[in-house]
Amino acid sequence: MPDVGDHSQPPNGRSFSPLILVVLLAAGRSNRMGMIGASKLLAEFDGIALVRRSAQVALGSTTDAVVVITGHRRLEIEAALGGLEVECVENPLYESGMATSLATGVSYCRAQGADAILVMLADMPGLTSGNLDQLIAAFRSTDGDVVVRAMGDGKQGNPVILPKTLFEAVEQLEGDVGARQVIEASGLPVVYVEIGQAALLDVDTPEAVRAAGGTLNA
Repeated sequence: MPDVGDHSQPPNGRSFSPLILVVLLAAGRSNRMGMIGASKLLAEFDGIALVRRSAQVALGSTTDAVVVITGHRRLEIEAALGGLEVECVENPLYESGMATSLATGVSYCRAQGADAILVMLADMPGLTSGNLDQLIAAFRSTDGDVVVRAMGDGKQGNPVILPKTLFEAVEQLEGDVGARQVIEASGLPVVYVEIGQAALLDVDTPEAVRAAGGTLNA
């Protein structure tokens, strides 16, 4: 695990720098890619595998560390991340749906003492490090017990930052769902951050990969 430094509260108690880790979800089976069998995360954008590009975006932000959750085609995904300062954590239950990957990431980050996680989907080629920094800055300006969510032209999108008060509930999720139901049930305030179309663009189909400028491989 990369060194995440000391984020403990100082003796005077007047300031707090939350430990925020990016959880990059890269375990799915790319089911909507159809019969061609290609992995959207290994599709190349400007010659770089999408999963590697996404990890580089996360590393370029002000996050404290990047944790990549792997599963389907794990060895190929990890090879594509070679040389990057990320921690790869396998989700052996990835076929059961996204909830298991979220739970895997939360469990790992909780053990690292995280105050919040920024959940980032690995198939969003429009995101920049600056976009993540906007979300992180918004979270750090609060008391740490809020949800921060990206917006795209007024519509809810991704990524999202979840505070540690939601970790236990996220770990109990099952099936192919994200954290929306946990967020809605929590009653926590949600801070929305407008980042444009990057919050809405994912590449779930071969057509979407090509439309976004990507090249599919096997």
